This record gives sequence, structure tokens and C-alpha cells, in this order.
Amino acid sequence: MDAQRHIVHIDLDSFFVSVERKFNPSLIGKAVIIGGSADRGVVASCSYEARAFGVHSAMPTRQALKLCPHAIVIHGTHGRYSDASRQVTEIIHRSVPLYQKTSVDEFYIDLSGMERFHNPYQLATDLRQRVISETGLPISFGMASGRTVAKMATNQAKPNGQLWIKAGEEKAFLAPLNIRKIPGLGEHTCQKLYQYGIEKIGDLQKVNIKFLEAVFGKAGTYIYNKANGIDDAEIVSHTGRKSISTETTFHNDVKDIRTLENTLVSMTEELAGKLRRENKVSSCLAIKIRYANFETHTQQQKIPLTAAEHILIPGIKNLLKKAWNQHRPIRLIGVRLSDLCTGSYQINLFEDNEERIRLYQAMDHINFRYGDKTICRAAGMEIGARTFNPFIKG
Repeated sequence: MDAQRHIVHIDLDSFFVSVERKFNPSLIGKAVIIGGSADRGVVASCSYEARAFGVHSAMPTRQALKLCPHAIVIHGTHGRYSDASRQVTEIIHRSVPLYQKTSVDEFYIDLSGMERFHNPYQLATDLRQRVISETGLPISFGMASGRTVAKMATNQAKPNGQLWIKAGEEKAFLAPLNIRKIPGLGEHTCQKLYQYGIEKIGDLQKVNIKFLEAVFGKAGTYIYNKANGIDDAEIVSHTGRKSISTETTFHNDVKDIRTLENTLVSMTEELAGKLRRENKVSSCLAIKIRYANFETHTQQQKIPLTAAEHILIPGIKNLLKKAWNQHRPIRLIGVRLSDLCTGSYQINLFEDNEERIRLYQAMDHINFRYGDKTICRAAGMEIGARTFNPFIKG
């Protein structure tokens, strides 16, 4: 008989709003929207009080204010969110043997085997209380035998709660929930299932897997497993892919600032685009320069979590000024983005407006379809596409 698994999913409730409320307690209990300006901005996050009016992330701020006119709009200082995320990560790191950070505010923890020494649910409870007391942030968790049910348990426990779905109780827990609650089930799939009269997960549990495979192909197996609480996915340690980098060696040594900056713009664009395709953001920016005599210097700085080159490019240009003795020609130049974290593009919405978001989405779509640098900034046009170093373990 297989050993029982104890998987915990932890999620910081309305993370960005909660961080802002720490700095401004008068926001507690009020409808809060974090994001861009009212005329062209986008909602990055919102409080539960605002959600009650139909507001959600990625919605244009002007539309959100029509739904909830009394909402307080905050532009957001997302350096605070990076710091808070790092603080929570450190608490989890020193408290459990195996965890995976899947976004700035979300973690999976594997407590399997701990039952020989401690009560896993009590361990998770103590950890949650530790995060609350040390950070002042509300946090919820769900515990189950697999990742999917644990995440769904967290969603049911919110706000600021906890829920344990014991082994053997998964199907009963899932049955009354709407199929939309299944993580990864898109709108198109839900609509198709509705056409067959399948609205609740309990309805889905009664469907033969062969039928689902006939209608959805390989995805039918995925749907069947999720509906029945079957999920053997492992927790992958946080020490996975942690950085991405690229570099260029010049045919002739270069000391022209325009050439160096154009090369850096091109490299940073490509790295940022790759991060967005990998659904990752970075919180550390670094530059490497090598002089003609092979003397090598690096310079790095911590940055708010991002995958947007309009934020990264000014930073990388500033690092060049710090690292480079402008009297000496450069043989090689490189860019590295590290301290990577899986996270949606949502983190960049604090700096963006609708037009910029659509521009990024269009650029990424075209470059993914037709190849890198099919569309890019004018500064990088003369620099050809390079072969990237793979993600490096850090």
C-alpha cells in the first residue's frame, strides 16, 4: 500500500491589497483596487469588497470604477510586494523540508512522511500562524493527498482560513462544486461540458472516461482525473530553474556607448520575452562585461518582480554605467535575469496601461509564431538574434 501523501497549498489572501493595508490600515474593510490610472490603467488586484461588485484583475480600471464607483484606487508600489513575498518564502524555507514556490503569493509544501513524528495538519496550522504573526498578512491553506484538491481546498477556505480534505474524502468534497472550480479548466471546455448537462463536479464524476476522451482527446483523461481528485504530481523543490542569461562576443572590441546599449536592449528584450513565455518573473538584474585582456566584471541589483523590458532596460543601462570603465573597449557583454519565480504577468500591471499590455501580448504572439526579433524595439534592430543559454540552476 502506498504511503499517504500530505500536500499543503498555501495562498496569501488578496496579497497586494493585504500588503497595502499593512502600510495604511484605513483601507481595511474598504473596496480597494490596485493598478493603473482610472483613464487607461488596468486592475492588478482588488479586495474582496471590490470583487463583490464584479471587479477582477486585468479589467480596465475605468470599467471597474463603473461597477464599484466608491472603490479606492492605489497605483501600487510593487517593490513592497517583492519584499513581502521574499519574507514569506524565508519563513517557509526555514520551517519545512520540501516546498515549491509557484508564484509571488502561492506555495506547495510536501509534508508526506512527517506523520511519523508530527501531525501534518498541526504543522501546517503552526506555519500559517507563524506567517501571520511575523508578516501581519492574512493567509489560507488547504491540505489533501494531491496538489489539485489542496489548491481547491484553499480556495474554499478563503479568506484567511484553512481546510483539510482527508484521504478518501476527495470526491465528496469536490462533488458539489461547479466545474469552473477545477484549476486549468478553460472557459471553452466548461461551455462544452455545460452543453452535455454537466455543471457540477459530481456530474463529471459520473461520466465515463471513454466519453471524455472521445470529446476532448487526451485532455479528457486530465479532466477525469481532476474531477475525481486523482493527482500524483510531485512537489518540485524551489532549487529548480533560477536564472536565464545571454551574452555576445564582439568581432572587434567595442567602446561606442550606442553600440553597447543597442546590444543590451536587444538581449534584454529577448530574455524578457522568454520569461513571459515561461510564465516567470525576475527579481535580480545583472550585467557582465569582459575587456580585451579577458578581465571580467559583473554588476547586479535587486529589482521588483517583473518580466517587462520597459522596466528592465533602464536598469540594465544603469548597470552598464556602473560596471564599465568607459576608456576601455569591451570584448564581451552579457545580461542575466535571476531569482526567478513563476508568476502571471499580473505583477507588471502596476506599471502598465492597456495599450502597453496589448503591445506586449501582440509582440509575444508574433515573435512566438514567426521567431524571435520578428518585431522588436528600433534600438535592437541591427543586432541579430542569438542562441540563448538554457535556464541555469542557481
